[in-house]
Amino acid sequence: MNTLLTKEVILSEEDFQLISDIVYKHCRINLHTGKKELVRARLAKKLRQGNFNSFREYLKYVFADKTGREFSNLIDSLSTNLTSFFREKQHFDFLQDKFLPTIIERKKKNKDYRIRAWSAGCSSGEEVYSIAITLLEALEGQGQWDVKILGSDISTKMLETARKGYYNAERVESVPAHQRNKYLLSKGKNNSKVFEVSKTLKDIVVFRHLNLMESWPLKGPLDFIFCRNVMIYFDKPTQQNLIDRYWDILNSGSVLFTGHSESLTGIKHKYKYVQPTIYMKT
Repeated sequence: MNTLLTKEVILSEEDFQLISDIVYKHCRINLHTGKKELVRARLAKKLRQGNFNSFREYLKYVFADKTGREFSNLIDSLSTNLTSFFREKQHFDFLQDKFLPTIIERKKKNKDYRIRAWSAGCSSGEEVYSIAITLLEALEGQGQWDVKILGSDISTKMLETARKGYYNAERVESVPAHQRNKYLLSKGKNNSKVFEVSKTLKDIVVFRHLNLMESWPLKGPLDFIFCRNVMIYFDKPTQQNLIDRYWDILNSGSVLFTGHSESLTGIKHKYKYVQPTIYMKT
């Protein structure tokens, strides 16, 4: 019997530092000392599944895989993927009540019927589909529009879930009933009920695997960006670089949404503060 099944595996400081350095170099996620137990707990599952006797043995296996698949799995394991439909509702209220009516009228006057948005760090897709619902509701009866929303994430596992667009009943409870009936297709019965995202939503979203520290496939200009609860994993220089790059691809009058525990305090930027966690490029 594998001893890992009967006793707790130890993550040495040396191995933790090695993992931390590798992850930082790859995607700038800052796994400081306070994250050591999280790293140990998440990767211990990998050790048990692969019958590895130590973290070092597991890491050697990861680096020996020339396909890069195992390294991607390691990153997936360490990524935090907490999300839900219409999470941090104040952002969607702002979109619905203030931002979208203004930008739609401006674009109509300019005969510009193109809207582009990005969910950077989209996890399992609920945020992207929430944006899609909000956009389609705002555009209803406004004629034909060219709308596309990019959902990107570093986790291939989460992107697979996002593309499929299947969510259990508990996950869609935060979607208002009339929108749930309109945009989510109910399948199964009672406790096994599952909801599939409608083709109407899937037609305006695109999911891509993307490391924010590398080159981006989109050039802009974008009308708004959701980058929520992503920057908390980065150090200040990395946050600074990311904020500057977002500025470069945002349109004038476009907005950047950050997470409720994030702000641009301590970062040099040209954004106009709109309200907590909402910033505009003027």
